[in-house]
Amino acid sequence: MSKETAFYARLSALTDEWMDLFGYLAPRVVTEVGAEYRAVRENAGLMDFSMLRKVDLDGAGALDLVNAVVCRDVSALSPGRIAYSALTDERGKMVDDCTVSVLDPSRVRFCGANDQDHGYFAARAGGTAVTVRERTDEVQHLCVQGPRSREILQPLLDRDLSAAALPYYHFLPEARCAGIPVFVTRLGYTAELGYELWVGAEDAVALFDALVAAGRPAGLEVIGMDALDLLRIEGGFIIGGVEYDAETSPYECGLGWTVDLAKPDFQGRAALVDGADAAPLRLCSVVLTDGGPAASGAVLTAEEGSAVGLVTQAIASPLLGGRTLGLAKLRRPYHTVGTTLHARVEDRDVVAEVVRHPAYDPERRRARELG
Repeated sequence: MSKETAFYARLSALTDEWMDLFGYLAPRVVTEVGAEYRAVRENAGLMDFSMLRKVDLDGAGALDLVNAVVCRDVSALSPGRIAYSALTDERGKMVDDCTVSVLDPSRVRFCGANDQDHGYFAARAGGTAVTVRERTDEVQHLCVQGPRSREILQPLLDRDLSAAALPYYHFLPEARCAGIPVFVTRLGYTAELGYELWVGAEDAVALFDALVAAGRPAGLEVIGMDALDLLRIEGGFIIGGVEYDAETSPYECGLGWTVDLAKPDFQGRAALVDGADAAPLRLCSVVLTDGGPAASGAVLTAEEGSAVGLVTQAIASPLLGGRTLGLAKLRRPYHTVGTTLHARVEDRDVVAEVVRHPAYDPERRRARELG
């Protein structure tokens, strides 16, 4: 049974179209997919991400413990900083893509999407001074994404949200939004300026109502997962169960850059030492001449007919005027931009071209620099 987040009562009054996302009910569509997409690209969107797993680690050595698990070197992160990373098992295969937020070396907040995450940290914490707490249901999670997100949030917040005060991949550990205690990160899954607000479950509905009331005049829409798929695929963002599973290397799903082999040890390091060369696939973006969402899962073949990869998920991209855009995993060297490939979609032969990845704002200028 899919669980309900603290926002279910509000969301269920807006839609009856639901899906399971990481074990929780998430709305597919709230109003209309195109309108929700445009709201995020032009104004702002509000989405429930409470299903992401949240783990707090407290005590002497907390940061070192996290550094021994995740692939990226987070040992030197200063307070207020966030790092995005892969978390692998001992075989060097993906468990999760995640963020690590450092309050200080003895207090770290971890956010992922896999129930196994907590267990890895808890196992390593045995016999240490570190306490590991799983807080997914206790701490709820709303995202405000879009070019007007700061404009909407700033009057509600008691802290400065300017780009100088809160840069990309930074957080505010203690703030109040409409008088409600929140933990604020400057992150997102849309390639737009955006923020995440973590809130105690007891205050979740009050925060939702305050954000909707403040955001509506600025064009804010509550959005569902179908619109988010458009945004994430254009932005090149991955999701567990689609771009990776338990047999995928981080090198194969776009997270090889987070694997820091200069670290003397971390979970899965031995298996990843030769992984970059051994992993045959690379994540990229492809444009197909037809297919839309039906192209999801399509096998991609080279000119000579050999299978060289697959489309993980495809959409009719608003960015490309409705043309089919997909994320794909392709064998080297077929991932090179400009490569022409072929696919069979619903009994039709379609042509695919590897394009610059990600398709939308590859330098992340809008998320990083929008002032």
